[in-house]
Amino acid sequence: MNLISDIQRSIEKNYNNNAFCFSNTYYTYKDFAEVISAIRIEIQTHVKRDEINIGLITNDDIYTYASIIALWMEGKAYVPLHPDFPLDRNTTVIKQADIITILDSSDDKVFSEYHTILTKDSNTTQIDLLPARVTKDDLGYIFFTSGTTGTPKGVPITFGNLSGFMDAFWELEYTITDTDRCLQMFELTFDLSVVSYLAPLLKGACIYTIPKDEIKYSYIFELMEDHELTFALMVPSILHYLRPYFEEIDCPAMKYSLFCGEALPLDVTEEWSKCIPNATIANVYGPTECTIFCTDYTYKRNGDNKTHNGVLTIGKDMKNTKTIIVDDDNNEVQEGGNGELCLSGIQLTPGYWKNEEKNKEVFFTKEYQGEETRFYRTGDLCTVDNEGDILYLGRVDFQAKIQGFRVELSEIEFHAKAALDKLNVVAIAFTNTIQNTEIGLVLESKEFETKQLLEDLKKILPQYMIPTQIKFVDSFPLNTNGKTDRKKLNKLFS
Repeated sequence: MNLISDIQRSIEKNYNNNAFCFSNTYYTYKDFAEVISAIRIEIQTHVKRDEINIGLITNDDIYTYASIIALWMEGKAYVPLHPDFPLDRNTTVIKQADIITILDSSDDKVFSEYHTILTKDSNTTQIDLLPARVTKDDLGYIFFTSGTTGTPKGVPITFGNLSGFMDAFWELEYTITDTDRCLQMFELTFDLSVVSYLAPLLKGACIYTIPKDEIKYSYIFELMEDHELTFALMVPSILHYLRPYFEEIDCPAMKYSLFCGEALPLDVTEEWSKCIPNATIANVYGPTECTIFCTDYTYKRNGDNKTHNGVLTIGKDMKNTKTIIVDDDNNEVQEGGNGELCLSGIQLTPGYWKNEEKNKEVFFTKEYQGEETRFYRTGDLCTVDNEGDILYLGRVDFQAKIQGFRVELSEIEFHAKAALDKLNVVAIAFTNTIQNTEIGLVLESKEFETKQLLEDLKKILPQYMIPTQIKFVDSFPLNTNGKTDRKKLNKLFS
């Protein structure tokens, strides 16, 4: 597979360059190559040939990133497991993905009951970056996202998908070189992390990560200024946290500032542009199912920018992706009409992991430009203008983006109802005073103490899915269709 060979060539070409900076500690590409090679020996020795999906504890260190590349060079996929996520959730992922072996750089095993390779204990060995034979259909990773039934959904991405994405990414002409300094702000359980480490690695650039014990936004601020970062992909919510410091931030070295994962408001983008006077700012969009992102729009510093309700357009489809907007019967809507955004192309996942029911629900085939074409329903309500730019109008269903993570509100409802013995519950995504999204919970009940409910939810759900406010109503309001009126409930949190 060319992508893996490209990684090999870049590492070998840039031995003397810094590859990573973790908490102000640097590692060169040669250091990286040595750790990859040592972990490869462990995989070859302790992992069976027919084991494909390998669990990876997502620590912030050289061993974790080396594990990803070592697995790829052995033709295996990584399944990220966040050590701070609830045990039940991680166990569900391990079982769903048929994981037998876990790579872990912790001092002590996170999952003692599973076969674990402690990567820090790998012995130094001769450098070996020659990849095994990998095809475009082999899996590179499986990310598990929030699921409507209370069970996370697995999204497998192949090397063909990933190669298609990188091909489209380079077409955007973000000229990363071996002198660039690139931000990697994402948890490795979030697919935006992949381009944040992969693009720099392919060009011999240095990757700067965020330690888990640091306040993310203030650490990003420091990294940008102290290390003169030149490339950054971030979620828009970071800007809301940084906004009070905009007058202090001056980052003339920044060349490219990309945003993805949430709606990007024009007003905060305009303010941010003054902090990075020489940078190209872009709004990119894409679900995990279409490999990281697949549309882009470049912000115009001295011109009109397209928006809907103050939110920047997500632009046009990138190379290798086709976008259409359809009605409920999968017919394309007229120009200017509203409908669900659907995606096709080589970046599209083969389908959810062992979930045929969900696959039938969100993937469909229709004739498009004379060919039978497979499409994915994004659940995003959009419209296209006469120049082909896509405007995001909101969610078709009840999903939300919290800190860049996609959350099914129905999953939170599912677990809250279970904890409350099926009491009627509605989860609401609302915007707080600094324009970030939070989760509110409305209970159809007389008021009671909710401490136990929150404790129960924290055992099952990640922190970003825990409700920050809980309200009580005697009975849920209904709309004209007899359905719970979520708009009215949303006003409880305004």
